[in-house]
Amino acid sequence: MNKQNAAPNYKRHRFPPEIIGHAVWLYFRFALSYRDVEELLAERGVLVTYESIRCWSRKFGQTYANALRRRRPRPGDKWHLDEVFIRISGTTLCWPFTLSVASCWQSRCESARIWARAD
Repeated sequence: MNKQNAAPNYKRHRFPPEIIGHAVWLYFRFALSYRDVEELLAERGVLVTYESIRCWSRKFGQTYANALRRRRPRPGDKWHLDEVFIRISGTTLCWPFTLSVASCWQSRCESARIWARAD
């Protein structure tokens, strides 16, 4: 069994897996310090030291970081913009716009047909 794909083992920890997971998630997701995470958990009534959060982050952090990285949206080859407004000699023109990396230059050549008055 691959060690990185294995589920974290929470045996022999004082706190339940939900609290450990939440502390580690806070630390990695929002780039907080250990003391900031300690304060956030204290506001919720969970008294834990920053040293425990450091140990948890070292032990379970890579699993959570990998999961967060997998869920991050990937950049695509299409950009969706609503529309572009350009003012040329007092006339405002509107162009509905979807730009694809592959068809970037084609869309510029064909744009003369798409332009419409925004008035």
